[in-house]
Amino acid sequence: MRIRISEIKVGRRIRKELTGIDDLAASLSRYGQLHPIVVTKRKTLVSGRRRLAAARQLGWTTIDALMIDSTDRISRLELELEENAQRVPVPVEEVAEGYARLERLRNPGFLARLWSAIVRFFRRVFPRA
Repeated sequence: MRIRISEIKVGRRIRKELTGIDDLAASLSRYGQLHPIVVTKRKTLVSGRRRLAAARQLGWTTIDALMIDSTDRISRLELELEENAQRVPVPVEEVAEGYARLERLRNPGFLARLWSAIVRFFRRVFPRA
């Protein structure tokens, strides 16, 4: 569901510093919101403070949100801790490998371009029924 950003209440949070908001805002701008924030029925933020800050920075008026029934402080804090604690950073080597693959896809070598041209030719000559 989409909710108005101005209606979201942000209480005391575990994460004190919001780092990387500019990068996250750039990602939201380019790819859209991939994961909803989580709020209570009273629109109190449970998780997604950085996404919310980035959306605000972009001037968004609404944001995708998942609304949960839990309203007690213990459950909200458990959910906030769980979301932040279960993140595992991607190893630098795996990120580098991903960017290398992306570069190859964006700039294929001569043989890859030749193979693609051959495939396109045969698909035009022998279209599927």
